[in-house]
Amino acid sequence: MMMKMQLELVAVPVADVDVAIDFYVNKVGFNLDHDIPVSDGVRFVQLTPPESACSIVLGTGVTEMPVGSQKGLQVVVDDVEAVRTHLSVRVFPYPK
Repeated sequence: MMMKMQLELVAVPVADVDVAIDFYVNKVGFNLDHDIPVSDGVRFVQLTPPESACSIVLGTGVTEMPVGSQKGLQVVVDDVEAVRTHLSVRVFPYPK
């Protein structure tokens, strides 16, 4: 019998939660789903790419992985040129 399984949340360790939120929301275009202070030392932040079924979680106290250790995450897009243009304008703008 096949069981349905879905990957819905992936932890991404970051050094500065607020800087990461600004990057993912204001530059890349992810949706800020939750930013919840759970308890002292625990802050849960969930971000989701537009129209994605899988989100990332970052914050304080949500993973023991060292900062920068998450490798190999892939974002699948329909139009790579459109996404490249979006990112080149919002994330990596070059001076004119």
